[in-house]
Amino acid sequence: MIMNIEDARLYCLSKQDATEDFPFDETTLAFRVENKIFAIVDLENTEWFCVKCDADKAVELRDTYSQIKPAWHMNKRYWNMMDIEHMDGALVCELIDHSYEEVLKKLPKKIRQKYGM
Repeated sequence: MIMNIEDARLYCLSKQDATEDFPFDETTLAFRVENKIFAIVDLENTEWFCVKCDADKAVELRDTYSQIKPAWHMNKRYWNMMDIEHMDGALVCELIDHSYEEVLKKLPKKIRQKYGM
């Protein structure tokens, strides 16, 4: 199953306490948990959807999938861009989950406990 931007948006918002906003301009949509960004997309170029990633896994994913590249305008060590319109939806969901978890892992223990971590 291939995802479109609305599928990816709804999946991000299905995560516990996820919110969306436009922190940079009127076309760059960010998804947050505990006010920390875990995904971002430019609504004028929706095939590229950016997610946070473990640094080693980020490189492995780029080497494995031509649809995954270092994220533009983000720290390329930790952020990947996915061409979600040409990827399996299950993989897109898996990488959104990973991004969400990467953000939660950096939060204080008291907050992480709220998410079962």
